[in-house]
Amino acid sequence: MNPTHSVVVKDVSKSFGKTVALRSISLSAHQGELFGLIGPDGAGKSTLFRILTTLLLPGSGSATVAGFDVVRQYKNIRSIVGYMPGRFSLYQDLTVEENLKFFASIFKTTVSENYDLIRDIYVQLEPFRQRPAGKLSGGMKQKLALCCALIHRPEVIFLDEPTTGVDAVSRREFWEMLRRLKNQGITILVSTPYMDEAVLCDRVALMQKGELLQVDTPSGIIGQYNLPLFAVKGENTYSMTGLLRHFEGTQSVYLFGDSIHLAARDNTVTAALILSFLQKTTTSKIEVHQIEASIEDCFMSLMEPEQQTIISI
Repeated sequence: MNPTHSVVVKDVSKSFGKTVALRSISLSAHQGELFGLIGPDGAGKSTLFRILTTLLLPGSGSATVAGFDVVRQYKNIRSIVGYMPGRFSLYQDLTVEENLKFFASIFKTTVSENYDLIRDIYVQLEPFRQRPAGKLSGGMKQKLALCCALIHRPEVIFLDEPTTGVDAVSRREFWEMLRRLKNQGITILVSTPYMDEAVLCDRVALMQKGELLQVDTPSGIIGQYNLPLFAVKGENTYSMTGLLRHFEGTQSVYLFGDSIHLAARDNTVTAALILSFLQKTTTSKIEVHQIEASIEDCFMSLMEPEQQTIISI
């Protein structure tokens, strides 16, 4: 195994008919790193994960996991990785305990042999160990799926949008669990459409429509944002968004939750200028403040203007 890189992807592309899912993706994840693939639906995150877990063949390019080639040495990879797909894929009519024992037996191990790895997670499931998996809550299904992916003590684990559709408390607990697993030396690759989860990763790859926009630490990505940024609030954000697209100082403008984020072309643009522009066409109360960029703002700045969409946390 490469002592520094657990996952290496070189110029990987993949198409399904005329639909291009991945375009020349190159990235690497370090051993023991929590690496995030961040992007909306259709970005190519799941396709890349399926290639890295040997469920799909790459159209072109190459990739290795723990030093093994995803095409030529797929059997070696399958024994050392854990995979949690986006959709709950365990046996819904089997109990929590039965699912866990089944997945342990597949990898020729036992629950007791690797129980120390899943203990912190499984103690929350233990009161429901005789309940069919299909009758668990979303958060509990998530925890069971993670236990099953870990039961053979993998070197690398792939988690495809694990927090989609679960409540805020379960999302927070899940990321706390990932940090504890990382401390045990497991390399973790996790995909998510939630931009606020990007800052919880060691490094992230921002993806959009099968293309890699940027790979860096969250702070590194934010540090490269160099445009003045303003938050605009008012009674009718949709109409104000349209107006601000015609403001001469606008580089980009988009809705962000209950406010508007306007990236200015240069430092000559001020909050007072934006406010004055809007007050020419409306009498409603408007607030304009200069703000620091977030990962969401950086992601939007990397997209082509015609691709920009409404993003809310």
